[in-house]
Amino acid sequence: MGTSGCSKWGWGQLPVLPSVPPNAGAFVMHVASSCPLAANGSLLDFELTVAFNKNPLVCYDPDVQRFNACDWKLLQGAAEQIAIALNNDSTWVKRAEARRQACSKLAAQFWAQTALRRTQPQVRIIPSQTGNPSTPIRLTCHVWGFYPPEVTIVWFHNGDMVGPGDHSPVSSIPNGNWTYQTQVTLSVAPKVGDIYTCSVQHDSLEEPLLEDWRPGLTLEVTLMVAVATVVMLLGLSLLLVGVHYWRAQPPAPGYTPLPGHNYPSGSI
Repeated sequence: MGTSGCSKWGWGQLPVLPSVPPNAGAFVMHVASSCPLAANGSLLDFELTVAFNKNPLVCYDPDVQRFNACDWKLLQGAAEQIAIALNNDSTWVKRAEARRQACSKLAAQFWAQTALRRTQPQVRIIPSQTGNPSTPIRLTCHVWGFYPPEVTIVWFHNGDMVGPGDHSPVSSIPNGNWTYQTQVTLSVAPKVGDIYTCSVQHDSLEEPLLEDWRPGLTLEVTLMVAVATVVMLLGLSLLLVGVHYWRAQPPAPGYTPLPGHNYPSGSI
C-alpha cells in the first residue's frame, strides 16, 4: 500500500501504514463523522470513522473514548495498528470529543431550520374519465410541496363530508428537496350544480386549504366551443368591415338628387 494518502481535514496526519509492493494501486483515506438525531432533535449517538476507500477501518467509541478496529477482513492488521496509534495520541481523542460536542451544538442550531420548519402545501384537483357509467369521473386531489410529511385530506360533496368522519393522515412520499407530496382519489357521478371540495389539513396552515371542483364541459366540447366562437367572431368582423366599406362608397356618377320633388300634387 505504500504510505497512506493521509487526510488532514482538521484532524492532523494519520499514522503511516506498512509498506507494500510499489505496484499497488492508488487509494484514499479520510475521516468521517455523523450525528444521528432523535425525532425531537436530541443527539442519539456520535459516529467517527477512519475509512479506506470508503470502507471503515477504525471506529471511535465515545462511551470509552477509544478507537477500535472495525475492519476484520483483509485490512484487519492495518486497522488494528491505526487504532493503537490513535489511542496513543491523546490529541486524536480530544479532537473526537470536541467533534461530538460540536454535534450537539450544531444539532440544536440547525434543527429549527430543517426538521422543525413548516412549509405550506399546494393543492389541485384533476378530473379524469373512469369508463364506468355509474361513476364516470375520477377526481384526484394532488397535494405537494409541504413539510412535515403528516397531512390529512378530506373530500366534501356540496358541503357534506364524504366517507367516515374519522380521517387519519395519508401517507406521503418525498420529493427529494425536503418536501413531500401525496394524492387522494374519489370516483363520482356529478350532476349540474354539484361542488366537490378537497380539504387539506396541515401543521403549516391555520385553517384547512380548500380546492373546489364543479362539473362542466369536457375538454373536447370546450375545444369545439372555443373554435366555433373564434369562427363566429371572425365572420362578424368581416361583416362589419363590409358594411363600413359599403357605406363609405360615394353616390353613383350622373345622378344628383334634388331637394323636394317636382311632381304635381296628388300624382305618383
